[in-house]
Amino acid sequence: MAGAHHLLHLFSTFAAGGPQVRTATLIHALPDRFRHTIVGLDGNFACAARLAGHPRVAYADPPPKGRLGAYSWRLGKLIARQRPDLVLTYNWGAIEAIPGARLFGYRRVLHGEDGFGPDEAQGELARRVRFRRLVLPLAMRVVVPSQLLLRRAETSWHVPERKRLWIRNGIDLAHFAPPPDAASRAAARAALQLPQEVAVVGTVARLRAEKGLDLLIRALAEQPAGASATWRTAHLLIVGDGPEEGALRSLAQSLGIAARVRFAGNLPDPRDAYRALDLFALSSHTEQMPISLLEAMGCGRAAVSTAVGDVATMIAPENRDFVVESRAPAALAAALRQLLDDPARRAAIGAANRAKALAEYDLATMVLCYQSLYDELLSV
Repeated sequence: MAGAHHLLHLFSTFAAGGPQVRTATLIHALPDRFRHTIVGLDGNFACAARLAGHPRVAYADPPPKGRLGAYSWRLGKLIARQRPDLVLTYNWGAIEAIPGARLFGYRRVLHGEDGFGPDEAQGELARRVRFRRLVLPLAMRVVVPSQLLLRRAETSWHVPERKRLWIRNGIDLAHFAPPPDAASRAAARAALQLPQEVAVVGTVARLRAEKGLDLLIRALAEQPAGASATWRTAHLLIVGDGPEEGALRSLAQSLGIAARVRFAGNLPDPRDAYRALDLFALSSHTEQMPISLLEAMGCGRAAVSTAVGDVATMIAPENRDFVVESRAPAALAAALRQLLDDPARRAAIGAANRAKALAEYDLATMVLCYQSLYDELLSV
């Protein structure tokens, strides 16, 4: 690895969320002339499972937390010890590393914004807006995955136009593909301990409040008069881990549907989970360009989603009737029931989503965009 450009990635957490998964995917695809050090500032490195055995990846322990100025200083010292060629910071949880890097003379800073946590799911906090306005222009570029965030970077954070950049997420569409045959789908269900004979709705998400998974569980419990047998027996698969798991399990128990809700935990490769589904669901209160939705599209799945971020333009036009109001379990349940009871329409939408993913969300395009950006910043 002598002579390789050293990229230092600072995350609030390296648990398996969207930016972490995208970074792991990029690291696998980038050439050998890049090496990487990853810091999870909360000490969580669960997403490292997606990089197991990678020869160009190392990890560094985070500094202790502290007040704003002291913490930025500690982050700056960490950066100086690592001596990176390029510093990459991700989202609000790592934003204090930007002034820390500048304090220690590191100008090559790339900041990524992927969205908001539960405390900003219904709107930005004024003090954070002020801090973003102060700090984000110190980065050489601010990259976002959605048009909504690109507008936010301009109108709310006042990031100069020359520093704003939109790069759409992409996935490996050879890997995230429909199951080749019925036997593969059956095997995927068996591995996840799912019954073969019932309809399965599923999602892949960090188990955090802003993902709205309580609404998805409540939707499954909706049993209106005349509901079909397909809906009455449908199961819910939740792939992921996080702080809300205990509360979500308790909710399913209290609603009397615990036997129909399967918590599969974090899967380093969730492809077979998508293949086991009849229908993908996204119930978030806030998203931008969710990678889980792209992966489900790649696997040829129709989706029911809340109206968040760029979702309505990400999916195929045929799927847009099933984008529903956020925080409305009855609307979510109605859309899920409609698609579960219409296999032909579900299959047609799934095929259209796969075609849209092939046309617009190819991994190679995303990798080329990021690689070109890294090369540009490293040349300065």
